[in-house]
Amino acid sequence: MTGRPGFESAAADLPAARSFPWPADGLLYGGDYNPEQWPEEVWAEDLRLMTEAGVNTVSLGIFAWGLLEVDQDRFEFGWLDRVLDGLHGAGIAAALATPTAGPPTWLLRRYPEVLTVDAHGRRNGPGARLGWCPSSAVFRDRATKIIEALAGRYGDHPALGLWHVSNEIGNENARCYCDESERAFQGWLERRYGSVEKLNQAWGTAFWGHHFREFAEVPLPRAISGHHNPGLVLDFHRFSSDELLEHYRFERDLLRGLTPDVPITTNFMVKPTMAPVDYAAWAQEVDLVANDHYTTAADPDRHWSLAMSADQARGVGRGRPWLLMEHSTSAVNWQPRNRAKEPGELLRDSLTHIARGADGAMFFQWRQSTAGAEQFHSAMVPHAGTDSKVWREVTRLGEHLGALAELRGSTVEPASVAILTDYASQWALTSWGKPTVELDPLDLPTTLHRLCTRRHRQVDVIGPDADLAGYRVIIVPMLYLAYDTLAERLTAAAEAGAHVLITYFSGITDQAGRVITGGYPGAYRELLGVRSEELHPLLAGETRRLDNGWSVSSWTEHVHLTGATAIAEYADGPLAGTPALTRRAVGAGSATYLATRPADDHLQVLVDELLTLAGAAPVAEAEDDLQVVRRRIGDQGYLFVINHADAARTVTSSGLDLLTGQPHIGTISVPAGGVVVIKETNV
Repeated sequence: MTGRPGFESAAADLPAARSFPWPADGLLYGGDYNPEQWPEEVWAEDLRLMTEAGVNTVSLGIFAWGLLEVDQDRFEFGWLDRVLDGLHGAGIAAALATPTAGPPTWLLRRYPEVLTVDAHGRRNGPGARLGWCPSSAVFRDRATKIIEALAGRYGDHPALGLWHVSNEIGNENARCYCDESERAFQGWLERRYGSVEKLNQAWGTAFWGHHFREFAEVPLPRAISGHHNPGLVLDFHRFSSDELLEHYRFERDLLRGLTPDVPITTNFMVKPTMAPVDYAAWAQEVDLVANDHYTTAADPDRHWSLAMSADQARGVGRGRPWLLMEHSTSAVNWQPRNRAKEPGELLRDSLTHIARGADGAMFFQWRQSTAGAEQFHSAMVPHAGTDSKVWREVTRLGEHLGALAELRGSTVEPASVAILTDYASQWALTSWGKPTVELDPLDLPTTLHRLCTRRHRQVDVIGPDADLAGYRVIIVPMLYLAYDTLAERLTAAAEAGAHVLITYFSGITDQAGRVITGGYPGAYRELLGVRSEELHPLLAGETRRLDNGWSVSSWTEHVHLTGATAIAEYADGPLAGTPALTRRAVGAGSATYLATRPADDHLQVLVDELLTLAGAAPVAEAEDDLQVVRRRIGDQGYLFVINHADAARTVTSSGLDLLTGQPHIGTISVPAGGVVVIKETNV
């Protein structure tokens, strides 16, 4: 594997990566294919249009359980035989799904105990998807039957390129509060803590008299009139992620035993929103990281959020190439207002993922449904048919991905900036009883990522256990939980020349959620050379001024210097004259503490200063509004430049534009809303 040293060394402690043939030539292109929704006479047209669009891979059978096992232990595979044979004849590979995301009606009526239970003790009814409890032994037994039948029938089929386990596991079944889940949770706690005394100590159960005598007394955090111990809530999040992961492992291991030479994955939902599971842990269990991503219509910075999602997907996979399993050609159907994508947006979105390490771009779905809950979700073949903007852009994207085939297996070049995030820390930060409701765990990571990428720096979004060697700037944005050795590793990185930025409410508690005493920010006081004695969150609409002219909101705190220097102080309010922004020299680098929330334009000033101080060079010299990313194969660079502006912008590079075949030397003009991919000769 090529890529930044930090990813390589971090991956060295993991099981050796398995090597498989790639499902198709070049980059993967296609989408969810649901031929069961259509008369069989449509299938021939599907294959013709797929060939026209350059499709080489489809996801298949994701919600087909009830049409394959039509009653308990009674299977009908004839229609799927014909679909797979047709795909193979057209040279199209199948990512064949285990259809466990959609248990059939007969199963849920016969075994209603597999359905999830909500926090109020109400069992959910059938009718949606992923309605099963991952702790259910009955569901595990029925899943075994369909998986064994599928793998036994199609394990040697020449169209099979990839196993697609279930679908977006945890999307609708992230938490289950049934009695079977409670027993599984109690067992999980016993394995984690070893003794109930250690659990009592970790959670501080003496508060409110919640001392447990045995693990069997520990409840799930069901709905109550007050609030649960935050340690209980955090560990229930962890357990739920692990229990869902155990179900994935169960399906994977069944498939691996039956078809050892076929790669296996499941589709994640890595994006700048709260995640139902810990994808950093899950990524080590798949043969290929696959991600689903949909932009948010109401987000004016959605293209920057998309860039962060792609960097996160690469980050959880430790820098390995990954696959965009789902995104949309245009509007989705599940947001309050579902905007259609503008001309060229489909191409820009898709190529942003490719630029940031994806080895393929696939959609939900191939043909737009005329019935069902997602009938107004866009697709590759829209309701309007092929005489449409969407279809023209679908075929153009197919041409582009064909032209970029040589990039398969390349990696994004080493980043100069790292942003540290963690799912457990996000879960812990959102539990009840924090100093202010404005402690959004996603605010600073997404904002700081955007401010760095706007300056054309490549950013790795990584976990707190990642190797930090080689980064020029390391950002720790509201990483609430403290992690073993992280403070020491940040110190070592700073001593070696990195410039570390730690924001407020980082390192506040240990891994169980107990506050580290002695002053804030508990885990990082020594590195930062500061001690905060009291937190002063601001009320809604309140602002403060700093003596450097900045405006701040949401958060302030009473900081004392214990080795650092004040860069900016509060100019008004009860903390006037005390530090708001500090810096301490550490070896060849520095450690900066941001104890407040500046306005975004002022936060950009801080980012720019750190990038300059660190000597973190841009990926390329480029004008504003451009996203600039470089992938590499050895010494060969491939520069992606994506223009989100409504006017042309320029970038400096030389080489061949793989999308047009046009050679360039020096200044390159990227048209409004356009993309260029330069196979470079000057880098």
